[in-house]
Parts: sequence; structure tokens; C-alpha cells
Amino acid sequence: MNYYIGIDGGGTKTQYALFDENKNMISTVKTAGTNHENLDGGIPAAAKILMGGINELLLCNAMLQENVTFVLMALAGMDHPYQEEALTEALKDLGLKIPFSVCNDGFIIVKAGSKHRAAIGYNCGTGTCCDSIDDNGRLLQVGGFGDLSGDTGGGLWIAAEVFRMAFDDICLGVRPTLCTKLLSRKLGVRADREGLLSLVPRLEEAHDPTVRDLIDVYFDAINADDPAALASMEKMAQRGAEYINAHFVNGSFSAETVDVVLSGSIHIKLPSDRYIALLAEKAQALTGRKLNFIKLTVPPVTGCINWMLEEKA
Repeated sequence: MNYYIGIDGGGTKTQYALFDENKNMISTVKTAGTNHENLDGGIPAAAKILMGGINELLLCNAMLQENVTFVLMALAGMDHPYQEEALTEALKDLGLKIPFSVCNDGFIIVKAGSKHRAAIGYNCGTGTCCDSIDDNGRLLQVGGFGDLSGDTGGGLWIAAEVFRMAFDDICLGVRPTLCTKLLSRKLGVRADREGLLSLVPRLEEAHDPTVRDLIDVYFDAINADDPAALASMEKMAQRGAEYINAHFVNGSFSAETVDVVLSGSIHIKLPSDRYIALLAEKAQALTGRKLNFIKLTVPPVTGCINWMLEEKA
């Protein structure tokens, strides 16, 4: 029996899963996040966390490295080949002898949610990334660089949008928005300049609960038909459609209908169906293609074993 390890590394947590050759998930462990961009020690710190997680998984199953055929690590923040090379060297220096490969975590979304070899994955969690694997097996990542690439739709972007809308309303006296009242009620701050600005220190921390509260305000305002929030949703959906379209511009997809797998808390856990419907409408209009939008319902780490066995076939 051959055994495989799949790793799904994010900004806040990392899941390690041991699979057998029949795709059965035997056991899992979790560690801290392994996005090197969020760690003071950068890539070397991420490598230490990963090595610790692999060793813990092996120990839990009374296995040695030589009992494992391959490891696939899908990690947030792995956006350039030089980062993958640096992490590879760091892991080898720490004693990892199992054959392994490293990629951006967005690619396993494709393999977890679609049954086809070629598909697109659009992830909106804390941040945003849109990845695809085309007919030729080519990997393409669009976005994932925050403001540098004009990402929209991630939790941090949405929280900032709510703050800006309330700022325009309270501080500039333009574009009134329901977000002001909802924000005040949700966070228990006054609906004035001092109350709004008191949130700034909280919003400088990516994992502060205030960020999640503002995301709730955003979708509550959308579902209440607030004009300012609807205008923001229009912008978010248009940018998402452009990201999806970029894969058709730069890749090869011959299927009559192409899967677009949606993942991340914004797509999966929140009341964002109205936004997703608009995203689908804009993406199909822009691409001129038939698109099948799929909400991911299985752990993303399952994409690792699907991909590893597909490559072996």
C-alpha cells in the first residue's frame, strides 16, 4: 500500500492529511499557519512549522518518512518559483527526505472541486487568488498580491470597503450608506468621526474579530439594497470576472463548459449568494463561455491526493 501526505497551508492554520492509494484520508493534524509572508522568520520559519507538522502526522500513525511515497504542499504565499526553491532547500536542510513538491494553495482548489483535469479555482478568504490548470497542464495564478494586483473580494478588502464607505458618509458627508448604522450597532461604537476612527488600530491586525464583523456588515448592507454597498459589490464582481477571464486569455480550455470552483469563507460560509450570482453573470458575459460555478464542499486538502494520483496515472 502506498501512502501520501497532502498539506493545505494558510495564513492562520495548516492541515496535514495522510492518504492511502485509494484516496482514503487516514488521519489529519493541524498546526499554525505557514504563509511565510505572515511569519517573522519568513520561509525558514514556515519550513520549521511544516517539518513539525509532517513529523507529528508520521508519529501519530507510527510511520517513518520512508513509508510515504510523496508529499504535496499547497501553501498560501507561494507565488513565485524562487519562493518554492527557497522553501524546498530549507525543508531538505531540516531533514525531509520524502519526494515532495510545493505550489500555491489555490491550485488544489481546482483538484478538490472539479472532476475535470482543466478547471479554474477562485478563492476569497482573507485574501484573493484565482488559479487554473488548463488542458495542457499549465498552471496559472492571477492575483494574490493584494493592492499590487488590484485584488478584490477577500475579507481584508471587504472590511476596508466598509470602513471607506462609512468614512465617506461620516467624515466627507458624501454617499450616505446603511453601513454606518450597521457598523455602529455591530461594533458598539458611536456613528461619528471619533467612533469610526477608534476602529483603525483594530483593522491594522489582519485577524482581529473586527474584520469579520465588518464583513457581516457588508453583506447585510448588500442584502438590504444599500446603494453604496451594491456599487461596491458591482466593482468586486467585475474584478472577479476579469480574473476568471484572464485564464481563458492566457490558457487553453477546450471543454464546452468549464468548471469554476469557488472556495474561501467569503464564497462558502457567508450570505454571499447575491454576489456570486452577479459574478457568474459578469464572468460568462466577459468570457463568452459556459461556466459551471461550484461551491467547494470538501476540505481543500483532498485536492492534494486527487492531484498526486492523477499525475501518477
